[in-house]
Amino acid sequence: MTDAILEVQDLVKHFPVKLPGIARILWGGDLAVHAVDGVSFSLRPGEIFGLVGESGCGKTTVGRTVLRLLEPTAGTIRFEGTDITHLKEPELRPLRKRMQIIFQDPHASLNPGMTIGQSIADPLIIHEAADESEAKRAALEIMTEVGLSPAEQMYAKYPGDLSGGQKQRAVIARAMILKPQLIVEDESVAMLDMSIRSRVLELIIDLKRRYGPTYLFITHDLATAKFICDRIAIMYLGRIVEMGPSKGIYADPKHPYTRALLEAVPVPDPMRRGRKVLPRGEVPDAVHPPSGCRFHPRCPVAMPTCGWEGRDFVDFLELRWLSPETAAAETALGPVKQWTTDGLIARRRVRDADPGALAGQVRAIVADVESPMIQAIEAVEVEEEGVVVRFRPPAPLEPKEVEGRLVECLLY
Repeated sequence: MTDAILEVQDLVKHFPVKLPGIARILWGGDLAVHAVDGVSFSLRPGEIFGLVGESGCGKTTVGRTVLRLLEPTAGTIRFEGTDITHLKEPELRPLRKRMQIIFQDPHASLNPGMTIGQSIADPLIIHEAADESEAKRAALEIMTEVGLSPAEQMYAKYPGDLSGGQKQRAVIARAMILKPQLIVEDESVAMLDMSIRSRVLELIIDLKRRYGPTYLFITHDLATAKFICDRIAIMYLGRIVEMGPSKGIYADPKHPYTRALLEAVPVPDPMRRGRKVLPRGEVPDAVHPPSGCRFHPRCPVAMPTCGWEGRDFVDFLELRWLSPETAAAETALGPVKQWTTDGLIARRRVRDADPGALAGQVRAIVADVESPMIQAIEAVEVEEEGVVVRFRPPAPLEPKEVEGRLVECLLY
C-alpha cells in the first residue's frame, strides 16, 4: 500500500533468555522468547486498526516495536514512507511528535510528582513546540476537549486526586496535545469500569473525527474491537492468523482460532447458547513455539500437514500415561522422560530391552489411535539401539486471501 501511514513487513522481536553456562550447554545454545515472529500489516490514514488476541500473544510488543520503543530483531517498519527500522534516537526525535502511545495502566504512566496539567503540557515543552505559557494554554484546551473540566482546577491536581477514568482522559490528552498522525492504544480501556469504558471509547472516536489520527488499537476484548475498529488482525503466539474488515471477521470467522475466540464470548440469552468447540490444552511455550501453524496442537480441525513434530508424540504418550484406561498398556514403553526430541524426530534409546519389540509396541499404539498427529508419522524405526518416531515435514504455511481477508491456515 503506497498510501499507508504505517507499513510493517515481517516484523520479528525476540527477547533473549539469560541462562547460566551449564544450562546453555544442556539446551544447545542461547534461548529467546519469540514474542513477535514475522508480523506484516499496514495502516491507512484515518483508520482504526485493531490488534486482537489473548494475553501473551505479542500484541503489546508489536505496538511498542513499531514506535521504536523496542529495538526490532528483524523486519521493516516504515512510517509515512520513511524506514525507521534502524534509526538512532536523534534521528527518531523529530518523528516522535507524529506518533504517540497510550499505555494500558494510567496509574503507572502518569508521574505522581507532576500535576495533571504539567504532565499534559510536558510533550510540547520536551519537543520545543511551545514555551511554558503556550503549553499551559494548549493543555487547558485539550483538557476541556477530553472532559477534564473545569480545566483550571484540574490542571493543578495530582494523579492521586483523580479517578481511573479521569487519569485515562489525562493520558489521552497528553498523547493528543502534539496532534500526532499515529496513536498506539495499548489496552487503553482495559482497566476501566464498563460505564467509564464506553465514554472513553466515544471520546477516542470523537477525537478521530476532529483531528483524523490513525489508531493502532490493541485489545483482548472482542466486543470493544467490534465497536471501534475498521479492520482487525487476530494474533496468536507471535503471528497474525487472520486479518480483514471487522464486520466480515465477526460475521464469518475463517481461522479456527478466530472461531474459538468468538465462541468463548458469553451469550446472555440461554436460548441462543449453542455447543462450543474451544481449544484444548494451554498456550505453548513461546521459547519453543510449535512448527508449522502455531495453533495446531490445540486446533479442533488440525490436519496431518499442520506441523506435527517429535514433542507432540511425547505429549501424546504423557497423556496416555495419565489416563487410567491406557496407563497399564503404556508401562512397557518405559517412562516418558526417557524419550527425547529433535525437531521432527522422537527417540528413545534402549539398553536392557529389545528395540524391535519396543518399536512393535509403538506401531501397535499408533495403529490403534485415529488423530491427525498419528497420521503425520512417517515411520517408526529401529535405529542405533533405539526407537525413532519420524514425522513428515509440515506443508508450507503462508497467508492466503479468503473472501476479502488474509488467513494463515492450511484449511484454505
